[in-house]
Amino acid sequence: MARWGQKFLWAAVLIMAITALAACGTNNNTAKENVAKTENAEESTSASTSTPTEGNGNAAEEGETRTIAGEFGDVEIPVKPQRVAGIYVEDYLKALGITPVVQWYHPSWGKQDYLNLDVPEFDITGSMEVLLEKDPDLIIVDGGADAAKYEQYSKIAPTYRLPEAVLQDSRQVLTAIADALGIPEKAESVLAAYDQKVAEGKAKLQQALGQEKVAVIRLNVADKTFALFGVKNRFTGVIYSQFGLTPVPMAAEMTEYQSIISEELIPQLEADHIIVFPDNGGWDTEGNQEATQILDGPLWKSLPAVKNGNVYRMERSHWQTGAITANSMKLDDLLKAMVK
Repeated sequence: MARWGQKFLWAAVLIMAITALAACGTNNNTAKENVAKTENAEESTSASTSTPTEGNGNAAEEGETRTIAGEFGDVEIPVKPQRVAGIYVEDYLKALGITPVVQWYHPSWGKQDYLNLDVPEFDITGSMEVLLEKDPDLIIVDGGADAAKYEQYSKIAPTYRLPEAVLQDSRQVLTAIADALGIPEKAESVLAAYDQKVAEGKAKLQQALGQEKVAVIRLNVADKTFALFGVKNRFTGVIYSQFGLTPVPMAAEMTEYQSIISEELIPQLEADHIIVFPDNGGWDTEGNQEATQILDGPLWKSLPAVKNGNVYRMERSHWQTGAITANSMKLDDLLKAMVK
């Protein structure tokens, strides 16, 4: 009986120990499960707050910003701008496949009609409220915006003023704008097509003209004077630097962009070819009729270029800008006019 009692006692102790071990194991499993749940929750939270990578939601990307260096200092801009205003640089935006929220307009100069943009006009001489209403998230401007104007634009949206160092070369301007928009690869493809077109066009022009001298002149309608454009002119210098045409000596020696000359000086240019366009409006604009009579006067008719049929009346809109699309159109004009 005593032995049975001892066995019973030991059995009871053993059962109690097994029960305790089982409970301990259950608690350990529960603790492990809780730790795992906590870790998973932390990972989920971390993933939702980390910097988005390619392929994540657009909403997160649209909220990101980065800093780039402009002419007037660093500026924080959206990584993926959605509503871009390109004051004076709409040409480049269109070339990159971007439709701006407005197109600049000047009461005296008009706008860049050749772009055929179907967007609201922004009078650059008027109130900034028009631009504010279009709610741009990025504004890009070129040398037409000084420091004071830049500050006004910056109050509306982050404003990137292109560095002065790139403004002389339309290819560099295109690249800088594409970089700001986060689409550098698009600029590469646009420039590849442009460079091929220029190379082919240059060869045709050189074969047709050789070393014959070319002058680019703007007819200033109001005072009936002329502006001779030099080789460094941002609007037309491309015909010499990229298209390979030979400038008249006066244009080649100019250090300024243009020089105002009288009608009497035109013969002294010794130009074999003369490109001319009005400073505003079209050739058939009523206000230009009196001024354009100069081109039918006796002095002009005595010029060798006129006698040889080598005076070309071009349209103002794209000849008074040096942007990439306009330059391509200039090349088209020259090939049509000069290559027989």
